Amino acid sequence: MPELPEVETISRNLSNGTKVAPSVVGKTITGAEVFWSGTLEIPDPVVFKKLIIGQKIKSVGRRAKYLVFTLSEDFLLVHLRMSGDLIVGPAGESLANHVRLSLELDQEWQLAFNNPRKFGRIWLLDDPTTRFENLGPEPLDPTLTADKFYKRLQSRKRQIKPLLLDQSFIAGMGNIYTDEALNLAQIHPLERADRISADLAERLLESIRQVLAEGIRRNGASIDWVYQGGDFQNYFRVYQRTGEPCPTCGTPVQRTVVGQRSTHFCPSCQVIA
Repeated sequence: MPELPEVETISRNLSNGTKVAPSVVGKTITGAEVFWSGTLEIPDPVVFKKLIIGQKIKSVGRRAKYLVFTLSEDFLLVHLRMSGDLIVGPAGESLANHVRLSLELDQEWQLAFNNPRKFGRIWLLDDPTTRFENLGPEPLDPTLTADKFYKRLQSRKRQIKPLLLDQSFIAGMGNIYTDEALNLAQIHPLERADRISADLAERLLESIRQVLAEGIRRNGASIDWVYQGGDFQNYFRVYQRTGEPCPTCGTPVQRTVVGQRSTHFCPSCQVIA
């Protein structure tokens, strides 16, 4: 599943444009086609087309793993989930094999939602607040201080790996960047959150921010999903590097399963206190 850096990269590409496609910001939605009705959570396809045609895209941003399109009247939310991607190309052309929804822009371009496994979803809302009310803070938000992060950890008795994956605790983290951050901070994935010291909590927050920033700088990671825009996979510390040397101490990286998620760590650097 695309995580925070991948979603952030897509958001920036849609906002700024790429070598092959312009920015969608400022363009008016002049047409809409829903090829699979299950793509839409809210509203139904008929209402969706009626409401969205004629609206202008004012900005594209991100909240957690959601792409957020601020329109002239409403908000379009897109969650890519396992295999979703957004592609900009000339109107009327076939841009991918599994396009579930397409928006015509200025009668010249189109924004296509390619979603092979059909897990991705789209919402058109007049207010996105209720959709985001159960999300935790953004890890890159400067208002999330080390002290606030430590207090959040102290209030939880869960293992740290599943906790970091919980979007209500901190928004945007996924399997890749959680493994990378825990290794960089030298914290075992099974360590209990409330047993992490204030100093270690600060180091963990710094590590989370460091791996996310590096992921964004490298346009995310391209592994086994439709998103193929980045090269952070070439710089992983431990994720999917089972048996390879830990970059800190050289001990072979081990793989285990935590909360039904494949987990990679160094048994020497990352020990339970």
